[in-house]
Amino acid sequence: MVKLNNTKIQEKKYDPFIEATMQYERAANSLDLESWIYNRLKFPEKELTVHMTITRDDGKVETYTGYRVQHCTVRGPGKGGIRYSPDASLSECKALAAWMTWKTAVLDLPLGGAKGAVICNPPAMTEGELEKLTKEYTYSIKEIIGPNRDIPAPDVWTNARTMAWICDAYSRYVGHFEPAVVTGKPIEIGGSLGRSGATGLGMYYSLLEASKHLEYPLEGKRVAIIGYGNVGCSIAELLYPYGCKIIAITDIYGGIYNRNGINITELSEYVTRTKSVSGFKKYDSITNEELLRLNCDILLPCAVEGMINEKNADKIKARIVCEGANGPTTADADEILVENGVFMLPDILANAGGVTVSYLEWIQDLQKLFYSEEEVKTRCWKMMQKAFWDVIRVADKYKTNMRHAAYILAVQRVADSIRMFGKIGRN
Repeated sequence: MVKLNNTKIQEKKYDPFIEATMQYERAANSLDLESWIYNRLKFPEKELTVHMTITRDDGKVETYTGYRVQHCTVRGPGKGGIRYSPDASLSECKALAAWMTWKTAVLDLPLGGAKGAVICNPPAMTEGELEKLTKEYTYSIKEIIGPNRDIPAPDVWTNARTMAWICDAYSRYVGHFEPAVVTGKPIEIGGSLGRSGATGLGMYYSLLEASKHLEYPLEGKRVAIIGYGNVGCSIAELLYPYGCKIIAITDIYGGIYNRNGINITELSEYVTRTKSVSGFKKYDSITNEELLRLNCDILLPCAVEGMINEKNADKIKARIVCEGANGPTTADADEILVENGVFMLPDILANAGGVTVSYLEWIQDLQKLFYSEEEVKTRCWKMMQKAFWDVIRVADKYKTNMRHAAYILAVQRVADSIRMFGKIGRN
């Protein structure tokens, strides 16, 4: 709450679904969508809220709330991760499901958009408790997921082991082993080579294409990274040997800075031991806000939604912002960045490497035919490359920025699919 002339004014609260809806509406208006299609895509097809009760290791009984949202399944089964977080919400799931619809459409994958979450605090839970909760959650959503309905994947505080538990619970429900129900699984039960770090790999491919388009070689460029989980770590380990100078990195516990560049090989060893970049004595400490104000060439937001907003966007000096997180930039911030000449690689394009390799894992499971890691990476690179230049062509046609172009491309593809099915029963 803030005061202005002795009048209390409520500060605008960030709502991810409102942000996602605004982005969609801009594209829909540019395309002049028919009202029946416009409204059909504005809201999710299905929102499921479930409650799971488990007995924890100390004998205490607790009930947890979970969600699964399916935004659009017109082009194929829903696709989207499951996150475990004390801050998870239905609005967040709705936004992330919508972003997945547009992301799969930008890559032209035969998939739709979905997202799930459970409100819990994984660091405070044992592995046994997390397995119980995961399997109870799976039983609660089992009727709406499946290889041809909705295919979950890992996200915040979930991993390959979590997917293995979901696969086990769902397989018991259907009465046979069904690895295609999830992606991001361990290799031992049908996971794909190359899936680990795929989101960072997709960012890397996007940056390579952007460097060609802008005639802006990546070698020697100063890079700052917000978020050093799976995505931030994987993109750093790709850019470092390429010759980029990574000058700052932050995570939820703190951050490090060195104007001459951080040794990512040494940092990776440190993070493996400590689980954080914070406290690495070799480098100075830095906060997220300080990092955003750095004089860098490339900024990689790889943490949570809304981290770049109207309060800090005008401080950003980077030439390129490549979004590793989903929805890290608000609509207000977007306008500021465009005005300041920042080249944006939007989330629905830049971080689509994860869902692209998930798609490859899904079709491998369905075919019972598996690719080498090199083949997976080659296929991912070709698909990411095509998507980048598809967006460039739309940007040129509409004389607009990359995010708006990506949304126009995605909404156009989904709307075209809806029209092919006809209007009756869909309005």
